[in-house]
Amino acid sequence: MINGAHVVIYTRDAEADRVFFRDVLGLAHVDAGHGWLIFKAPPAEFAFHPAEGEPSHELMLMCDDVETTTAELKEKGVEFTRPLTDARWGRVTGFRLPGGGEIGLYEPRHPRAHDL
Repeated sequence: MINGAHVVIYTRDAEADRVFFRDVLGLAHVDAGHGWLIFKAPPAEFAFHPAEGEPSHELMLMCDDVETTTAELKEKGVEFTRPLTDARWGRVTGFRLPGGGEIGLYEPRHPRAHDL
């Protein structure tokens, strides 16, 4: 039986992104050895969207109040890569990771599967 999910984020600077998730986002973690941090994910959901072209994956973090969360992260020096926009399914933005990647951030308007 499946009892969890392990998400891998490929990056140009794994150490900087680990520090970001540890110190800026404040996520709990374990050290799997030699400084290889594995983070406890917040409750998660999976969604499948149609793709035009090559399929891809995206990581989006959810919050209850995207304006407050965005302001708190900006105070910590986080660079936002797209403006806050309204979508049918929620309010969404994105921010830059130190290793060059981008993470989405959104306030859902839909029922949350992790509340089941």
